[in-house]
Amino acid sequence: MGIVSWIILGLIAGGIAKMLMPGKDPGGCIITILLGVGGAMLGGWVGRSLFDVDLGRFFEARTWGLAILGALIILAIYRLVIGSPGRRRN
Repeated sequence: MGIVSWIILGLIAGGIAKMLMPGKDPGGCIITILLGVGGAMLGGWVGRSLFDVDLGRFFEARTWGLAILGALIILAIYRLVIGSPGRRRN
């Protein structure tokens, strides 16, 4: 996949991850893209390490499944580290 494909995959996978884990998150579109691209990389690593499955082509279900799984993991870590703006103490 080319860089444009990774950005599109990242944007969509990050958006789906944010829809599956509702709540307020700091960050906008760029954070969502980075979350999704990082999620695709993490999902590819998890798939290769645990399930002996690599990321496939752009339109394959396993590519999207692994990217969304990785984005969910990164989103959970992101929320633990950054937290929501309303929960911070001054």
